[in-house]
Amino acid sequence: MKTDAFIGLGSNLQEPVAQLARAVAELAALPTTTLVAQSPFYASSPVGPQDQPDFVNGTAWISTELEPHALLDQLQAIEQAHGRERLEHWGPRTLDLDLLIFGNQVLDDDRLTVPHRELPNRDFVLHPLLDLNPDLKLPDGTTIANLRAQCPDNRLRKLPPRDYP
Repeated sequence: MKTDAFIGLGSNLQEPVAQLARAVAELAALPTTTLVAQSPFYASSPVGPQDQPDFVNGTAWISTELEPHALLDQLQAIEQAHGRERLEHWGPRTLDLDLLIFGNQVLDDDRLTVPHRELPNRDFVLHPLLDLNPDLKLPDGTTIANLRAQCPDNRLRKLPPRDYP
């Protein structure tokens, strides 16, 4: 049985827009997974240390037969293939893939929290989620639109669409 999942994408190193475009293609190629849609990409100020480049962010909507932890393993493998290094909390990165929402499941263990713990504080994730599905809700019924209305602004700027291989 397939589950709809929403993935947050972020990058601020080594051609961030191209990093995200490649990551979306890799998500579409995951086993037993279909890419339903991808959001436009947005530029935003970094969260955490400010002595780094702005981020490019977006979201992807997938339908998958993978279980949440198996999907997390796949996301981390994609990050590693893009040269992701975890040197500094909220520091610069080639690619960050976050499992934001996984169907109506609520998980909280040592490896994975779904819905993502920081979702209410991240306009650079909430706005792209609304682009994908303006009626999207969390398992507790909270709407993404309501979260976005209460979220602090992070100088989000929509980037023009571009084609990448």
